[in-house]
Parts: sequence; C-alpha cells; structure tokens
Amino acid sequence: MYSFQNDYSEGAHPRVLQALTDTNLIQTCGYGLDPICEEARNLIRTLCAAPESEVHFLVGGTQTNLTVIASLLQPYEAVIAAHTGHVNCHETGAIEATGHKVCTADSPDGKVTPAMVESVLALHAGGGEHMVFPKLVYISDTTEIGTVYTKAELTALRRCCDEHGLLLFMDGARLGSALTSPASDLTLPDLAALTDVFTIGGTKNGALFGEAVIMTVPCSHFRWHMKQRGGMLAKGRLLGVQFRALLTDHLYFDLARHANEMAFRLRDGFAALGYKFPVLSPSNQQFPVMNIQTAEKLASMGYEFQMDHPLDADTAVYRFVTSWATPESAVDDLLSALSQLQ
Repeated sequence: MYSFQNDYSEGAHPRVLQALTDTNLIQTCGYGLDPICEEARNLIRTLCAAPESEVHFLVGGTQTNLTVIASLLQPYEAVIAAHTGHVNCHETGAIEATGHKVCTADSPDGKVTPAMVESVLALHAGGGEHMVFPKLVYISDTTEIGTVYTKAELTALRRCCDEHGLLLFMDGARLGSALTSPASDLTLPDLAALTDVFTIGGTKNGALFGEAVIMTVPCSHFRWHMKQRGGMLAKGRLLGVQFRALLTDHLYFDLARHANEMAFRLRDGFAALGYKFPVLSPSNQQFPVMNIQTAEKLASMGYEFQMDHPLDADTAVYRFVTSWATPESAVDDLLSALSQLQ
C-alpha cells in the first residue's frame, strides 16, 4: 500500500528533475569546478551568512561523514558520539576503517551533551599515548531517534568543545526536518557560527542524491581527501544543479516542513488510537510502541516500516518515516487500517 521505511524511497522533486533536464546538454568542466556548482556554493554561503566558508558537494551520507572525519583528524585521534549516532550504528565501521575510533556515551534522547563529552574525556585522561586522543564531537540533527537540538544546547556544546580544544561536526542528513521542526530555534547562520563543519542533506529531502559540506575550520586539502575516498564525482555539476534548485525560493525547507507535517499527522493518529511513544520526536521520524502481532498484520496489508528495537516478547518500538513526497491520503489510509486492527 505505501512505504514508511525511509525518506529516500522516491526519486527527486519535479523542480530538481526539471533543473537537471534544463542543464542536461550544457557542457561544463568536471569534479565540481563548474560555474553551476560555484553558484550553488555561493548561494549556500549567503544563506549561512558565512562568506569565508568552504563548501563541497559529495554523493552520500556515509561517504561524507568518513571523508570529513578522516580529513580533520590525525591517525591517533578519535570521535565522540552518542551510542545511537549514525557513525556508530549504521556505517559498517566506516569511521574505524579510516583509523579513527568512535568513543560513545549513552544518550537517552540521541543528543550529545557537555556532560557526555566530559565523561569520554575523563576515560581517556590518564592513558597518554597508549589510548586514542578524542578530538572531534559528532552530532546529528535530527538525531537517529528524531530529536532536534536547540540553540542553547548547541551553544553549550560549542562552549565545551572550545574549552577542551575539540572540533564540532554536525551531520545534517535530515537537517531540513530539524530546522523546520517546531522544537528547533536554530538557523543556518547559527550552525555556521556554532560548528566547525556541518552538512546539508539532499538525499533525504528532495534530491536524487547529494550532501553539501560547509566547513568553517580550515582544511586545505579536503578535495584530496574527497578524491582518495571516491567522493569526487566526475559529473560534479549534477550536485550543484540539485542544490541550486533545492535552495532557491525556500524549496528545501518547504519540502522538509511537509515531511514533518505528515509525521505529526501520523503521530497524532497513533496517539488517538492509544499508542505510546517512548521518545517524543518533533520531526519526520516517529517511534510508536506496537504489539508485534499487530505490526505484522499491518505489514501484511502492504505497509512498510521498520522495527527499531524489541521491548519484550510481545511488543516493540517501530519506526515510521515520512518524506517530502508523502501524501496525506497515505497517512490516513494507514491509520484507517490500523484502527481496523484494534
């Protein structure tokens, strides 16, 4: 009937496809050095109020995370992340494969706090050269469980990083959903001011593929790292075309706002039927607790979604994700089907 498994099942927004069609036969140089990519970079710098920042385009999220982290750290330096962080749970050891250990701390809401950073640093305080040296704090917005950072939280984390000489990296694979969430008071200029590097995710918000990296910390050889890690697309202008289209006339944020609205419609419908949520997510990922048999029946009716984790033999937390393309009718049909299983 409909898939709520993720927010990248569809292709791309029609305006993105039209932009690709309109520029299809234009000849440009490769590897992101073309005028379209430069126009997209300047647009991003303007939106972020960060005229001196470096902007790079890569294809996918994991590739972006490992390239950013490998480029900024010495071989003996490590990453601090929440235990639920994407680099820890969903990237097949990609960060460790580059030689950088991911040091985690438990997080009930998916967010990293100064106290968590302090706890990891304390564990490594007396190890000297016999232990890795934590150097970079990795966070994501939204988090893996749909929560979002506030400006106060990010400011406190920035202050902690400055105190300990740490870099702060925000993975923005779902940044559109985060910034348009009613629980967020952050803006793109805030992110440029409070992080050393962050990304604007296109793959999960209307692009065919693509992530934009915004760096306010110097990294003079980042393009060398991109090339070595397979992140330098020969037809790089395809990334510039998409981001130029997404970031023109607020399309990127309009799409993310729609995804959130559909998620809230889904959440409210689940709640009206008596379902509980262990973590309240103000974004496009929702995590209701369901009876496993009920979930299996719902799946047998053609709806796709994922089990996040079991709670006991009979119940589990499930993940439902809405996208820029999710129609209201799909949400309403799922809720109607669920009500029949009550």
